[in-house]
Amino acid sequence: MKRIADERILFESPYPEAVFCYTPSLCRGFDGRLLAGFDLGGPGTVRLEGPRSDSGDCASGNQFRVLLSDDDGAGWRESRTRLPMLHAMMFRAGGALYALGQSGRLVISRSVDNGESWSEVSVLERDHMWHQSACRVDFRHGNVYVVYEQRIPGAPWPGVSPVLMAAGEEADLCDPASWRFSEPFRAEALFAELGITHFGGGSVGVLETNVIRIYDREHLYYDPEDRTLLLLMRAETGLGNVGAVLRGIESPDGALRIEPLRSVSGGKFFLLPFPGGQMKFHIDYDAESGLYWMVASPKSDGFRTPGVPWYEACGERRRLELFYSRNGLEFRSAGVVAEGLGKLDSRHYASLLFDGSDLLVFARSGDSRAKTLHDGNLLTLHRVKNFRDLV
Repeated sequence: MKRIADERILFESPYPEAVFCYTPSLCRGFDGRLLAGFDLGGPGTVRLEGPRSDSGDCASGNQFRVLLSDDDGAGWRESRTRLPMLHAMMFRAGGALYALGQSGRLVISRSVDNGESWSEVSVLERDHMWHQSACRVDFRHGNVYVVYEQRIPGAPWPGVSPVLMAAGEEADLCDPASWRFSEPFRAEALFAELGITHFGGGSVGVLETNVIRIYDREHLYYDPEDRTLLLLMRAETGLGNVGAVLRGIESPDGALRIEPLRSVSGGKFFLLPFPGGQMKFHIDYDAESGLYWMVASPKSDGFRTPGVPWYEACGERRRLELFYSRNGLEFRSAGVVAEGLGKLDSRHYASLLFDGSDLLVFARSGDSRAKTLHDGNLLTLHRVKNFRDLV
């Protein structure tokens, strides 16, 4: 398959055997600035300077860092602030930059100097444990819409319930009172209702939700009142290339809820064929092409003898692929962004950002020094030039 991007290393773990590179996030700041955020996890984070999250991948916690570029990605430097959070998504709203993440609790930080420094984290919700990754944020009607996930106490992995959140773009997003929350959607109950069990004997679930909106008036799920969001999520089913979709609804009074979609026949439409749907993917809508673009890691071979480690047998963390779609639900491949060839060479869990005629992809990666395909030691940046010409 055609390779469509270049690659450069933005960050290397100082301790590949104990400090791992997670949650790459891209954001466009002000005056053309690019921001690349990520967190570092693993038992070796005790050796890092700066604060760490209260809850993380290990007891030692995670640390969020931000890199800045003012020359369209040619050169990068670190911001002055490191934050005690993980699973952060960065976005721009109301003249400021924000990083929404978790430290067990749901937390957020703001930058009013274009990412040079960041505020101490503010707690948005402290009664639950939270989870997510750097997925798409939606902006509409002067609001910001995003999904974060509450952990279900005592539930086996993935064990989370998506929560739709919204706030005014001009509001103080570090104030919990600025946000509206839906009730958590218990997806495991929908799996049970539809009779869907885990192919490999594990626990079914959904996680890592992207929020998109339908603009095509001929689309089956177009909402003429423009108060419906599609929530596209990773589906944990034991099968590769299967994703899940739910619907987010905003009522006239601003209340939010999540519910299943309905098919034309009236049945509940939940799981769908989706390239890389078993892994975190990232989607965004490009108004210029009128297409949805996605970077994902399709599963290449899921039917291996039980007991063979998935991270060696399936290779779904080794290849990043770019896809496009007219309707946001059915995708076609535009080519390979990156592919690791060695046993531990991962390229996965990426975020994308439109950059004029180009598209940037920021990925969790690894080389021969990595602990595993999951626990990589690199963060890589990839540029797809003239990406719209790939259609």
